[in-house]
Amino acid sequence: MNKEAILKTAQAWTAAPFDQETIEATKALINAANDELTESFYKDLEFGTGGMRGIMGVGTNRINKYTLGKNTQGLSQYLNASFPNEQVKVAIAYDCRHNSKELAQVVAQVFSANGIHVYLFPELRPTPLLSYTVKRKGCHAGIVLTASHNPPEYNGYKVYWQDGGQLVPPQDGEILDLISTIAFKDIIFESNDALIELLDASDDQAFIDDAVKNGKIAGNVDRSRLKIVFTSLHGTSITLLPETLKAAGYTDLHVVKEQAFPDGNFPTVKSPNPEEPEALAMAVKLANEIHADIVIGTDPDSDRLGVAVRDNDGNMVLLNGNQTMIAMTDFLLKQTDLSTKNAPFIGSTIVSTPMMHDLAAAYNVECKEGLTGFKWIAKMIEDFPNQDFIGGGEESFGYMVGDFVRDKDAVTAALLACEWYAFAKANNATAYSQLIDLYVKHGCYQEKLVSLVKKGIAGAEEINQMMRDLRAQPPKQIAGQNVVLIEDYKTGERTNKDLGTTEKMDIPSANVLIFYLQDGTKIAARPSGTEPKIKFYISAKAPLDRPENYGKVQDALNLKIEQILTDLQIS
Repeated sequence: MNKEAILKTAQAWTAAPFDQETIEATKALINAANDELTESFYKDLEFGTGGMRGIMGVGTNRINKYTLGKNTQGLSQYLNASFPNEQVKVAIAYDCRHNSKELAQVVAQVFSANGIHVYLFPELRPTPLLSYTVKRKGCHAGIVLTASHNPPEYNGYKVYWQDGGQLVPPQDGEILDLISTIAFKDIIFESNDALIELLDASDDQAFIDDAVKNGKIAGNVDRSRLKIVFTSLHGTSITLLPETLKAAGYTDLHVVKEQAFPDGNFPTVKSPNPEEPEALAMAVKLANEIHADIVIGTDPDSDRLGVAVRDNDGNMVLLNGNQTMIAMTDFLLKQTDLSTKNAPFIGSTIVSTPMMHDLAAAYNVECKEGLTGFKWIAKMIEDFPNQDFIGGGEESFGYMVGDFVRDKDAVTAALLACEWYAFAKANNATAYSQLIDLYVKHGCYQEKLVSLVKKGIAGAEEINQMMRDLRAQPPKQIAGQNVVLIEDYKTGERTNKDLGTTEKMDIPSANVLIFYLQDGTKIAARPSGTEPKIKFYISAKAPLDRPENYGKVQDALNLKIEQILTDLQIS
């Protein structure tokens, strides 16, 4: 969109149907005539892998009552058309971010104005509870207002379907097509309060009960022996997670008080993301002071889980998402009577560790692999109703235990992590030693994620150019190893360089490239669907003969990964 078109779009926001506050804010942007005007109006805010996220403010490319109202109006019309003979029901939750409560109220008003019954949480609640409630209440859809772990200026809008999973094809495309036809003047904001029903503590308790039912699997162990440090990073998990752990029998629980109050400014961290070691620094400090066994931390909407445990030298180390996924999946498979399950399977994603396939083979179960985002794991469950889903995750610190929730669930996953550690402790081992034992059995995997931040219009174009360059001139050799296989998920083609063959892949299109080297190393490139980033995922593997050699093998793999980054000019 050129400057003239941007200005014309912005000027439309200086009159009805927009309210006076929006009009004045838009006029101020126009008068300033700077980059903020362009960034706010140069496009419509888009849906990505985790719904729609953006900076809050006026404009078509911002989160505000009108952009969310337009989405909700379109979704309302789609729902009413899809279920013409039913009373359509939706559930709405929101997190700790600025304006989340107010925006949730706006969304509820638009739904009710369109004759849709709304179940609204009166206070902030975790995202997995929303997914659970959609299923439990028999809703046709659900909304959660959250921007997950993004910076404080962001908010977002996640849409869930009847199964409790996020929107996937074909509904997502059909709804977006309908939303594109909605004008801002078409939004019906006049609430029908009779159709808005507030949820209560019984809805929280139902989730807690099912989380304990699904996550408490360690058998008859003394859970009071496990000393736990927990931080909610100013987010929503403080409302449910401590009660869930206590209900399961974990009484020695220590909450990081400085981070226990919900606050959209996230004042004690640079980023409220448990993937970042800095985010869990206060929790690790407390753990060292009180000699705790395990640290657990969640992101603001409580779908991502960070776990730190003590290594063989007694130091607290943060496990990466692949490690927690492997450890919890192995424990879950070990504690499950698979003979009672129908064609059991675990789930993962194309950018996560290949070690999930090794685990599946060891337990004689299937490992299904989907695109990035938990909506694809939820879709696996929906697409294969005659198979039992055991558990699964992705490298970005998400995990799902069973199918009672259809999105990543840090509450139940935190309980599972504690069960894993409590079981190890009851058997005179540590969680860390059991992880290393898995590497001895299946091979030592070392993964690294590098994210390059590229903000704004220029950044988006730079990311697009990087992906175009990788496609136009794919590397033939990386770190001294030939590239033997290339998977392009945008074109849906898998090219075998050794055989000179290309075949089609049966998977939805996505802007992802994966290169496989002759030694089995895997390198994926993918623009983020929720942040202004391009991400590079690297997975390398080597044999590990015995636990005491883990450090040496890990160092060698890290050197290989650094050489890969150098060769690809990624820093």
